[in-house]
This record gives sequence, C-alpha cells and structure tokens, in this order.
Amino acid sequence: MAKIAIVYHSGYGHTAVQAEAVRQGASAVAGADVTLIPVEDYEKNWDVLDAADAIIFGTPTYFASGSAQFKAFLDATAARWMEGRWANKVASGFTNSAGMSGDKLSTLQQINLFAMQHGMIWVGLGLPPGNHSSEGSPEDLNRLAGFIGAMSQANADVGPEVAPAGSDLRTAEYLGRRVSEAAARWVTGQSYETVSI
Repeated sequence: MAKIAIVYHSGYGHTAVQAEAVRQGASAVAGADVTLIPVEDYEKNWDVLDAADAIIFGTPTYFASGSAQFKAFLDATAARWMEGRWANKVASGFTNSAGMSGDKLSTLQQINLFAMQHGMIWVGLGLPPGNHSSEGSPEDLNRLAGFIGAMSQANADVGPEVAPAGSDLRTAEYLGRRVSEAAARWVTGQSYETVSI
C-alpha cells in the first residue's frame, strides 16, 4: 500500500478544488492511503509527510511563483532536507492561476527544484498537449499543455464552484492517479523491462 500526501495552499478556493481532484485520482488506485493537507496545517502533519511514499505539492501561482504561505512551508522543511528525510520519495506538483499562462510553468519549476533538492523522484504529467489542433477541444485533458505537473485556470472573478474548468480538474485527477500508481510501483519494487541502448 502506498501512502500519498497532498499538501497545498489555496487563497481563493480554486487550488483547493484542484487538490480535491488530485486526491480523487490518487485514491482511485487500489490500496492507496491518501491524506489531503491544507498548508495551514502542515505543522500538525509532519509525521504524515515524513511517512508518505509520495508527496504532491500544490499552490496557486501569484506573480510567477507559489504563494507566500506555500513558500513558508517549503522553507520550513530545511531540517528535513539536512537530514535527507524526504530523499527517494515520489513527488509531483500542481498549480492554478487566473491567466491562461499566468507563468504557471515557473511555479511548477519552483516545486520541481524544491523536490530535487530533497532528493525526491519527480513524476510529470505524462500526457500529450490537449486542444493543440483543429480537432482538439477545450475539454481535452491537458488543455493548457503542461508537462511537468498539472495546470489549471480559473478566472479571478468567479468562485471555486464555477472554476477551474472540468477538463483541468480531470487533468488533476489524472496526475493524482499517475503519482499514486508510480508510488505503488516504487514501494513494491516492481521491476521493469528495460531496452538496451
């Protein structure tokens, strides 16, 4: 059984909706034990984070970066970094912004570099870009063409009951499932057939 922790910050509720979609996807994998942790509660959940086989990080994108609250959490992991406590855990990330681009890639790169500094194993989205041809649709998975993690978009003047879009939430769910499956393989030591180069 793989233990998955999803730690996230949500300023207006949009990223919380995205986090719930990630949780649903991760929970769909047989035997997954998934815990959703609002970043405000991280200090009460160090044991959960330390025991997790995978940690999925989520934050809104504000000014091409994660939120200040999320960054404070990242900084609070310094002792764990020094001890190598999160090394070899599976990791991934997701983010939301009001803009279609909104520089979400910058935020996901911030999370990715944080995970790499901890020695974690990064799992990307693993989907081709959606809505990138005349046959595509905004309802396609990965409509925002992110690869490093899941991206979603929600207009700033609408609430989380309206946005992010359904396709973005299905993309987040896909990411959760993918990370959960990867963590399960990592935990069980399942071997893979390799191709000689």
